[in-house]
Amino acid sequence: MSKFEKRFGKYAIPNLTIVLILCYVVGYIIQMINSSFLLLLALDPWKILHGQIWRLVTWIIIPPSRLDLFTIIMLFFYYSIGTALERTWGTYRYNVYLFSGMLFTVLGSFLCLGFYYLVNGGSSNPILISGFLVPFGQFFTIGSMMFSTYYINLSIYLAFAATYPDVRVLLMFVIPVKVKWMGILDGILMVYMMIVGDGFTRVAVAASLINFLVFYLVNIKRVVMSPKQIRRRSQFRSEVRRNSAVTKHKCAICGRTDEDSPELEFRFCSKCNGNYEYCQYHLFTHEHVKAPGNR
Repeated sequence: MSKFEKRFGKYAIPNLTIVLILCYVVGYIIQMINSSFLLLLALDPWKILHGQIWRLVTWIIIPPSRLDLFTIIMLFFYYSIGTALERTWGTYRYNVYLFSGMLFTVLGSFLCLGFYYLVNGGSSNPILISGFLVPFGQFFTIGSMMFSTYYINLSIYLAFAATYPDVRVLLMFVIPVKVKWMGILDGILMVYMMIVGDGFTRVAVAASLINFLVFYLVNIKRVVMSPKQIRRRSQFRSEVRRNSAVTKHKCAICGRTDEDSPELEFRFCSKCNGNYEYCQYHLFTHEHVKAPGNR
């Protein structure tokens, strides 16, 4: 991860959660003007193979649900936890997490197409749905609406629960609950959807779960924040503010300095073997430098 970040970290999109929410705003506007137009934007692998390649990108703007007060509250909530994850992991890792979830969803949609194609004996045979024979292409047009970022948003909450397990949130704005218990409930809900849902739902849920599991297992030692680490980070920020007159800081991972990025905070790592300094995005996520001969 660190090697790729040195090469491609400069291309990471900051505040990606806001960008995603703005995509939803566009989707809601389209939904209010002409909801049927969203069918032309959905992730339909059958239509993509027939030339409608814009669907590889436009499916991201399809809203996860209809616009109401609860949806607005949830969007604000996802903005807060997405921003917190970006600050903890760094912009690059957060970008990788979201975009890999989208990539898994796209790949899953094509695997779903291949499965139904083989089971159905080709695209020329109609598919039986609720007692009606539906043409193969129309069947995928209907099912493609299940491929949205809804389950990716759920995976964001899973990642937040895994990173900040002891943080408390107010359930129904009243009951304080630790995030880890809500994360477990979220995971159970996603597994339940895989069991009772149709083929499209199962693929969409599986793509988000696989993304979470892969990212978590690879980065577990660098993205999970204990209460002690949270306090250390808070103390680190306070100390940096008090010593803001010190200059010439440079991050050993991304190479940014306090001169070209004055908004960043820097600190040396006591666990690295040598004089290594990191910015706020990489202090808690970098791989510690070991002494020669040590593992």
